[in-house]
Amino acid sequence: MYSTLATLAWAVFSASQALASCAHGTHLHRRQEGAVEVNQFGYVGLTGPLNWVALDAANILCATGTRQSPIDMTQGQFQLVPASALGVNIPDFTAGAEFENLGTTVEVIAQGGTMAINGVEFGLQQFHFHLPSEHLDNGVSHAMEMHMVWESAQGQIAVIGVYIDVENSQAAGAANQTAVTSVPAEKRSAKMDPKYKREEPKVAKRATTALLDTVFSSLPAITQPGTKTTTQPLIMSEIVDIINASDLQNYSGSLTTPPCSEGVTWFVSTQSLQISAANFGAVRDVIGFNSRFPQNTLGQPNLLAINGAMMASPQVQLAALRQSLGGLSGF
Repeated sequence: MYSTLATLAWAVFSASQALASCAHGTHLHRRQEGAVEVNQFGYVGLTGPLNWVALDAANILCATGTRQSPIDMTQGQFQLVPASALGVNIPDFTAGAEFENLGTTVEVIAQGGTMAINGVEFGLQQFHFHLPSEHLDNGVSHAMEMHMVWESAQGQIAVIGVYIDVENSQAAGAANQTAVTSVPAEKRSAKMDPKYKREEPKVAKRATTALLDTVFSSLPAITQPGTKTTTQPLIMSEIVDIINASDLQNYSGSLTTPPCSEGVTWFVSTQSLQISAANFGAVRDVIGFNSRFPQNTLGQPNLLAINGAMMASPQVQLAALRQSLGGLSGF
């Protein structure tokens, strides 16, 4: 029943090709020369996550996949990996970088960084932003989340997620403020891959981030979907230092945007960045809301598949019929 409904819905909405923000610039969605492509999917209503499967037949995993992202980062869902195991290295972009408004997010084309996963080299393709955070930090949402998208020569995709919080105005002048995202002791003891040495999370400086200040200072030039500009020089050493000072929460999941492809290697940092309230407001004015809802426990049935099966049950259909008939007795 559910597959029939999905097929019919796709027939109605297939005219809208759903593009992939998280896969933008990878083999799943090569970047086009010239004009900026504006995504046709969205986050509310008929173009939102509940209906992504209806926008394109390629989005079937959005409604059927069993290792979907984002998730709530709780004990048992990930293994801790010391960032030193990846060797993250991103050069400064002294000439700036292209900054685009894709309609669903704003994205910096930042090619040139490298890291290695189990001996396989990955190159940085881009980074973009979600508001609020897509992953939950042990049940807690952060103000934003930055996704740094990487790809190997073999087409494997990895994403480093970094939470972003709005700075506390009372602590804004504390140049040496340090903090770590909430990682309870029981959460840190999650089973780890034997090849990774057990380490306690390191503490890194958490202050207003110059990189984000620089990137977001260019927002006025790309307030409209489909527009692009070039940022001021981007000093990437700060974000590299923050990532390398942290443990990374690692799991195998999916893209958080259509086509929701699985087999994506995720690393969610245990450190967070900060931005000013003014910058947060500016980003919110341009991006709005662009977060997919948390998915089911890894390996469990897709929430949309569960809901589809429930809606197709005789009990639910009978209840719907009764409601449509105004609760007439005898039905």
